[in-house]
Amino acid sequence: MNLQSNDFELFDIAAQFVQDRATLDAKWKDLQRQTHPDKFAVQGAAAQRVAMQWSVRINEAYQRLKDPLRRASYLCELNGVPINAENNTAMPCDFLMQQIEWREALEAAKTVEKMDEIATQANEYARSQLLKIEQSIDIKQDFISAATEVRSLMFIQRFQTEVEARIDQLLEQ
Repeated sequence: MNLQSNDFELFDIAAQFVQDRATLDAKWKDLQRQTHPDKFAVQGAAAQRVAMQWSVRINEAYQRLKDPLRRASYLCELNGVPINAENNTAMPCDFLMQQIEWREALEAAKTVEKMDEIATQANEYARSQLLKIEQSIDIKQDFISAATEVRSLMFIQRFQTEVEARIDQLLEQ
């Protein structure tokens, strides 16, 4: 193992968007078992510090690989197309129109049921974005398109969080 390996190399899995969660979990547990600091207690403090670095590196990689959005972002970056969501906010016109419609619907929604409908629409859209990301990365190897889809999904996730917060507010009243 090499601390400089990318996450996919570290976990010894294909560098692709679609991943099997059970395989990721098993690889993570195996890597953690191999590098757990307690295993190096008899070798001294230096060995334990190195093991701790490995443990942190493995956990960071696992968090990135198990989350589809973070995994897609990472794959884009590995392939020379950073997401740059803070600086690159350009979105397709149809996506922007959808966002305006959802925002207007959210502002008009006064019941949990109406907000649940909006949440359901956003969830369906998010699922379709994940499928587009899968196609762009694993099939077409089109990381520029994938990056656009990732930025869209990031926006949708923020919107979903906002909808959930509004639902929680209504339920607390």
